[in-house]
This record gives sequence, structure tokens and C-alpha cells, in this order.
Amino acid sequence: MRSVRQCSRPVCISGAVATLTYVYSDSTAVLGPLARLAEPHSYDLCADHAERLTAPRGWEVVRLTPDFVEVGPSHDDLLALADAVREAGRPRRREPEPVRLAEAGRRGHLRVLRGDGS
Repeated sequence: MRSVRQCSRPVCISGAVATLTYVYSDSTAVLGPLARLAEPHSYDLCADHAERLTAPRGWEVVRLTPDFVEVGPSHDDLLALADAVREAGRPRRREPEPVRLAEAGRRGHLRVLRGDGS
């Protein structure tokens, strides 16, 4: 089963298995397992590109996992999707119409309010 996210490298259509982030202050590239959520300042890589990753001269590559294997959705992911579909298919309860109040009179700083039905 393919990952939902694809490799960030141009022209690559393989599923992503790893996430690459940079720590500029330490001149370090960190390559770890695929992050749960796609982040704007990280790159998702397929197994081939993760394995062949090199860093610029003077930079260090930290690999948090030695092997990156493409995995499909977990059992929990499938249950969450099924629950979301069930919830979307349930009929919605209608919210009661708000009662409109009109001022019926005043006594000093107090106001007498009357609803639509009275």
C-alpha cells in the first residue's frame, strides 16, 4: 500500500517514507521517519532518495532510523477514517430558532422584554 504523501524531490512519484529537516544553526540535516503531518519547512523523501541523501560540505547528516520502509495506513488510521465517514453520514439535529426579543417598556434603568410568541 502506498503512502498518501509523495517524495518532495522533483519528478519522483514514489511514496514518502522519511522526513528531512534542517537545523541551520548546527549545520545539520536530520533524516527521520515520516512525520505524521506535512510541515512547510521539511521535505518528505522516498526510500531511494533518503538512502542516497548527502549534505553540503561542512554539514552533518543525522539519521534517526537506519532503514526506511514504506508503510500503508495503520489499523488506527482506517478506524479513524471509518468513524469520520459514519459521523458525516449521520443526520444533523436542527438547532432551535433563536427567540427574538423586543422591548415592551422601561421602568427606570430596567427594561421589560417580550419574546415573539407573547
